[in-house]
Amino acid sequence: MIKKTASTARSRRPPVLADQVYSTLTCAVSGRIATLTLNRPDRLNAINDAMPGEIRQAVEAANADDRVHVIVIRGAGKAFCAGYDLKEYAEGDTTHDITQPLPWDPMLDYQFMKKNTEDFMSLWRSYKPTIARVHGYAAAGGSDIATCCDFIVMEDKARIGYMPVRVWGCPSPAMWVYRLGAMRAKQLMFTGDLINGKQAFEWGLATDVAPLAKLDAAVAKLADRIAGVPKNQLMMLKLVINQAVEQMGLEQTQRLATLFDGITRHSPEGLWFKRYAETFGFPAAVEWRDSGRPIPEPGPGNRGEAFMAPPATGARSVWSRDGVKKGGTKKTAPKRPASPRGKTGKS
Repeated sequence: MIKKTASTARSRRPPVLADQVYSTLTCAVSGRIATLTLNRPDRLNAINDAMPGEIRQAVEAANADDRVHVIVIRGAGKAFCAGYDLKEYAEGDTTHDITQPLPWDPMLDYQFMKKNTEDFMSLWRSYKPTIARVHGYAAAGGSDIATCCDFIVMEDKARIGYMPVRVWGCPSPAMWVYRLGAMRAKQLMFTGDLINGKQAFEWGLATDVAPLAKLDAAVAKLADRIAGVPKNQLMMLKLVINQAVEQMGLEQTQRLATLFDGITRHSPEGLWFKRYAETFGFPAAVEWRDSGRPIPEPGPGNRGEAFMAPPATGARSVWSRDGVKKGGTKKTAPKRPASPRGKTGKS
């Protein structure tokens, strides 16, 4: 009788990555590389309720699949991921998961968002190296997914950043300071600006950068090189490096960021932003948010009625219009007088 060992059991383990059918992504294995493709292209792969958990399930399946040495995550269609589907959450949110009726329970909010954080962090904690292939946008929650990966390979014209830091958001994985250092992280977090792939590479956020036509080749070059290393070596080395970052207080930072994320959605400014999106539509709300005009500060107990003037026709975020014209001239949002602070005045 042949004694069963861990190695023989592993060699007989059937492939598992393709067993599960997901609603927001697809999975494929080629050689030693697993590719997870976010698959909501009609919404620029915006994050809905199902996506964070399905990312985690797919990463866990890839870790259990003995064929896989490297995991690549990418987006279908025109973008990697344009963030949380705030058309659904900001204009809708009929269940009040994102913005609770007042008075709100911050611990309920914390549980909701901490789960998403942990789901995205499955890419960081994966025993197998993870690579984000970023084209188009990795914006807001999409940048959460990308920065939780071990490597980011970007299209030169792609953009990455977290616009909701201007109002209604705080990135709960809080990976920016660990990826960029304090000064660069503050530059992005205090402005809500996006940077392109070339700048991300110069700053050390992106491992490599390439034109869109050569992006797959750049990703494959890195993935193939890593995939030649035994899985146990990759696992040991990743655990060593990750623990060094974790010793810097990663969990504590994420705990604080997740709490603050809930506060941003229930602050006077956050409640105003949601009301504006519900009244005039999410494109109009993000046009104001991203334009550089001052964000209204209604103050405690103020619903922000003074800041509900209708938007300009067709108002949209400069970033949703690709941010630049041909030739590199930056588009500007429709001009509007700066809004006054306080309880009175017109927006």
